[in-house]
Amino acid sequence: MEYIEKVLEKLREWARELIEALLGPEPQPEAEPVPVPVRDFPRSR
Repeated sequence: MEYIEKVLEKLREWARELIEALLGPEPQPEAEPVPVPVRDFPRSR
């Protein structure tokens, strides 16, 4: 029984790799931009 489970897991892994090869990797969520602090100096004239 354990042998069958190992074979099924290997088949799932191969299927996942095949799908990635055909369609590209799974889309990763876009990283949120990191806010950059900006010093806003008052303009004196």
